[in-house]
Amino acid sequence: MPRIDEIRRALAGYEPALVRQRRERHASVALVLRELQRGAEILFIERAEKAGDPWSGHMAFPGGRVDLPDESPEQAAVRETLEEVGLALAGAERLGRLDDLEGRHAGRSPGMVISAFVYHLPEAAELVKQTSEVRDAFWVPLRQLVEPTRQVRRAFHGTGSFEFPGIVVGEPDRHVVWGLTYRFLEVFFRALGRPFPEQWGEIGEAMRDHLKPA
Repeated sequence: MPRIDEIRRALAGYEPALVRQRRERHASVALVLRELQRGAEILFIERAEKAGDPWSGHMAFPGGRVDLPDESPEQAAVRETLEEVGLALAGAERLGRLDDLEGRHAGRSPGMVISAFVYHLPEAAELVKQTSEVRDAFWVPLRQLVEPTRQVRRAFHGTGSFEFPGIVVGEPDRHVVWGLTYRFLEVFFRALGRPFPEQWGEIGEAMRDHLKPA
């Protein structure tokens, strides 16, 4: 699995596909990395169960809506990460930016744009859940994300019988990365020159539409 130096070089040369048209509804997330002796790790949060939240209970990256006046998507990612898990990214190394992902919701056009920024924390930092929106937060080695035994396809709450690809990162029936967060991981590993095998990542346009956030 790549070390931070390799990730830094890969993202420095990566040209993300961005949605240039300004949208009223915009959100952003932070992919936060740290490197230990055993390799690089990435931070996930488990969102709390909450009625009306389209991502209720999902595994996710810290982040949220761009809400403040004159706030940029990157500033929103930094603010939300501090608010959700107590990590200050203002002094962290910004490794790069990933493709914007675009969302649709019935009756709303245009949809939401979600941006993603990648950071490296040079020192270990304590995770402190700051809001009721976060149930849990923990680090996962990057190497685990590409282990075949962790790749699953299953239906999730609210998706009927439709099965989606996912990655088990903790308890098998609780900590499964899928949907929007899975798609950002696809972009991340592709940017590193290590794309997911086709049988893992191929969702198809119909499935991608089903995953579009509210």
